Amino acid sequence: MTTLTETLHAGAFLVSEGNGSISRERITVVSGQDLQAGAVLGKVTASGKYAAYDNGASDGTQAAAGILFASVDASGGDAHGVAVVRLAEVAKAALVFGSGQDATAKTAAYADLAALTIIAR
Repeated sequence: MTTLTETLHAGAFLVSEGNGSISRERITVVSGQDLQAGAVLGKVTASGKYAAYDNGASDGTQAAAGILFASVDASGGDAHGVAVVRLAEVAKAALVFGSGQDATAKTAAYADLAALTIIAR
């Protein structure tokens, strides 16, 4: 029998957010990224585009700048998406981090998100 694995649905990480669309922004995900809903994002300083959060980077993505609302495949070129960038509560267990991000990196990301009024519970 085939086993199926279900990934997070769009917005499944959200506990609550601001009214209307105040919590969300349309973003551009940098080419080469294939990100799931709930991926913690950093913002590349030079371009203003978003990529997976990487605490060890030095291009701007070392600071968490939002959470991807729905999956985006930008593996073939820059792609548009939506991110939660302010005023929200999110479930820590539902956030997606890259494989190289340890507990210290995640703690730093939660602090960065809290500065944006995105509270991870």
